[in-house]
Amino acid sequence: MTKAPSESNKIHSPKKHHQQHGSFRSHTLFLYVVAACVIFFILFQLVQYRHSPASNIPPPSSSFSWPLTNPLNAVSLEIPNYTHELHALVEKLSDSVTFLPLKDLRYADTAQEGHTWFMSSMYDNHVEEEVQYQHYPSAASNGRLLCIKGRDAHDGAWNSYAFAWRDALPPNATLLNGQTFVSNNHYSYENIWHGLSAMIPFVAWHLRPGRCASPARWVLYHWGELRTRMAPWVNSLMEATFDGPVNIEDFGGFGDEGVACFEEAVIMRHNEGGMSRERRLEVYDMMRCKARKYCDLRTGDRDKDVGVIGLTMLMRTGPRSFRNESVVVGIFQRECGKVEGCRLTVAYSNNLTVCEQVKLMSSTDILVSPHGAQLTNMFLMDRNSSVMEFFPKGWLKLAGVGQYVYHWIANWSGMKHEGAWRDPVGNDCPYPEDDGRCMSFYKKGRIGYNETYFKEWASKVLLEVKTKKMEEALNKNTALISGSCACN
Repeated sequence: MTKAPSESNKIHSPKKHHQQHGSFRSHTLFLYVVAACVIFFILFQLVQYRHSPASNIPPPSSSFSWPLTNPLNAVSLEIPNYTHELHALVEKLSDSVTFLPLKDLRYADTAQEGHTWFMSSMYDNHVEEEVQYQHYPSAASNGRLLCIKGRDAHDGAWNSYAFAWRDALPPNATLLNGQTFVSNNHYSYENIWHGLSAMIPFVAWHLRPGRCASPARWVLYHWGELRTRMAPWVNSLMEATFDGPVNIEDFGGFGDEGVACFEEAVIMRHNEGGMSRERRLEVYDMMRCKARKYCDLRTGDRDKDVGVIGLTMLMRTGPRSFRNESVVVGIFQRECGKVEGCRLTVAYSNNLTVCEQVKLMSSTDILVSPHGAQLTNMFLMDRNSSVMEFFPKGWLKLAGVGQYVYHWIANWSGMKHEGAWRDPVGNDCPYPEDDGRCMSFYKKGRIGYNETYFKEWASKVLLEVKTKKMEEALNKNTALISGSCACN
């Protein structure tokens, strides 16, 4: 009798089913691995083709800019559908560039502090003893270029900035090649002191090891408002310093909706803030040297007789001039006549060309002048020269720290500030003493004189300078014009 099949034979074996399913998965996994290897192999060949010396496709840029469009031609050789997708991606990146106001009104109360209201979304770099700066493209911008839109000269909030990858610039953008210096100054570029103060950090950047490259253009802002001029004296000095014309960008050819993107941009918005005295001395030494070279001054142009003392009275007209100029000149002339080798020169900076000022300062050992922008010329004297400054009534109490600016520049440029005389006599302010309008009143004041004090002060300074020059002669350490300047 035949046996009925056992129950065990009727039941499907789970183990056997699992083995069959696992076998199927193994085959599928194998196919995925093979497909992945093929894809990686193709991509590897594309990369090798792109970097091949025989290829006409340029190698990737060494800058931070991410190359989006360069490989498109190579990719299109074998995968044409990717070209359209990459172009679409570039267009989306271009359209997504976000512009922010150059002047952020949220920081109006702290416009000169911290990251300031100019390009407020970005923070400065600060290497010890160096200037505070921004440099693009860089890691701070994720390799993107700085782009600026708008050229409003009345309200910086209408001008704007953004960052974009070089291969995905915003619509209506023009790429400006070379290095661009972008300055934001809280004061006027047409005042020679404030203008020079805004230029100093760029000279310091220029002097950094491995640089010395001159800018292709300058972009000047005052409170985020575009400026297209600087004082002729400052312009000539920068022309001498950077060995070429100063090209100030006005964005005139871009239109109201045009955008300028910079291949390389250096931004300064704190003037000389952060620089050490040693670094400032290097900067002023370089500018002095370049200015003398620019004006074709040679060592022989400086009187070789170390016994000669050049006493220069650099005068003003109008506000902060001497009320009795001839009397003041007579006092210094008599004291100069008492010192062998002393030569007095009376000059007005507004009647001199830039090179005439450079030449005059190069032969000056003692500079006598009222407080004012003309004192900026002091750094063109040889190091360790002396400065004597004069103020009208009312400045000490009301002028604030700005009245000490020429003490600072004397220190930074290696000069000796011999102090200041403040006139106690003059017209009284018609407003209460603590009224802010009094400073405007005193700012227009003129300067009197104190014959006894002036005689004693002049005699003291002349004696010190004569002693110093005699010591220099003994040590054969006379200051001569160097034939070579930094970044020559």
